[in-house]
Amino acid sequence: VGEKTFLAGVMRLVQEAQASKSKLQILSDRAALYLTIVAIGTGSLTFILWLFAKAGFAFAIERLVAVLVIACPHALGLAVPLVASISTTLAARHGFLVKQRLSLETARNIDTVLFDKTGTLTEGKFGVISYSSEDALLLAASVNIHSEHPIAKGIVEEAKKKNLNLKEVTNFKRIPGIGAEGEIESQKVFVGHRGGADIVVEKNGQRIGTIKVEDKIRKEAKEAILQLKKMGLKLAMITGDSEEVAKKVAKELEIDEYFARVLPDQKSEKVKILQLKGDKVAMIGDGINDAPALTQADLGVAIGAGTNVAIESAGIILMRNDPRDITKIIKLSRLTYAKMIQNLFWATGYNIIALPLGAGILASKGILLQPALAALLMSLSTIIVAINAVLIKNKKL
Repeated sequence: VGEKTFLAGVMRLVQEAQASKSKLQILSDRAALYLTIVAIGTGSLTFILWLFAKAGFAFAIERLVAVLVIACPHALGLAVPLVASISTTLAARHGFLVKQRLSLETARNIDTVLFDKTGTLTEGKFGVISYSSEDALLLAASVNIHSEHPIAKGIVEEAKKKNLNLKEVTNFKRIPGIGAEGEIESQKVFVGHRGGADIVVEKNGQRIGTIKVEDKIRKEAKEAILQLKKMGLKLAMITGDSEEVAKKVAKELEIDEYFARVLPDQKSEKVKILQLKGDKVAMIGDGINDAPALTQADLGVAIGAGTNVAIESAGIILMRNDPRDITKIIKLSRLTYAKMIQNLFWATGYNIIALPLGAGILASKGILLQPALAALLMSLSTIIVAINAVLIKNKKL
């Protein structure tokens, strides 16, 4: 309730995004400061020079006012923040939250997208395809009755379908990236991977059977991979599953590179391997063990249905479990950057042309920019920048 609700969490994320700044916004803020200094300096110099030229006090003041009005950094101050604000809203409408604006800016430069397999490219709901014996299934389900691992849940569900009476387990122990073990009727039972694709069931160190499970590939995953490839991006996959399973999924989705049998604490190391190649890496994950990798990546994207830890570690959060939204992030990033550059061009270009005219550089030829007209042009440049920023809403992602 209250501050702990999902909606309150979303509001906090939006507030964080609004408080954060992109590199271009920091640049435009600095430019606005410099423009103010230039305006005061140029205006003062203009006033002094026209006085020395004996053009009269009134004329010198007129030129000073014209320069100050022209250089008022309204357009430059609006150029980037307005685009950033609109793009953050646009992102939310398309199903993802920008937690850090710097992350959205980074997305346009991504070279490689690294997907965590389970729950991102696949449904994360494992089903039992076959098992060697009911005894093996019974022991495996008994050990995993309280486990929250997707594979464990699949095994327990299959045992319940078969109406098997699960046995009491003591001394349960989870083995990260491998499986679990416990004691049933004073006998040590292990359930997990021993190198192959199948789940192995052992009693007192002796294998008593195997269970084959499968995780369905999301229908959206193939489309997402195809879209990302069209955008010229390299694709990679990371999983704790066996080489056999990883190879099968990578082949079916036509993924360029994959890392199999990766333990939870090794995921961030795989991100570093890709970065050492000189690539800008986007990591897409949803679990607690994805958090270090999300932080290590140049762009961390958390699946919205994932854990709070993953969400806190990411710069962008997908509200849906749809990998196709990754393309929207990159498209919005490129579009946002283009709009920011266009606005900076309008804001600075206007000043480059209007400032000399306001100072009276062409006064000898009878061309003078009056303060009233300077104010009109300044307002016009601000309006152009605002309209250009608003046009981003009409773009399809």
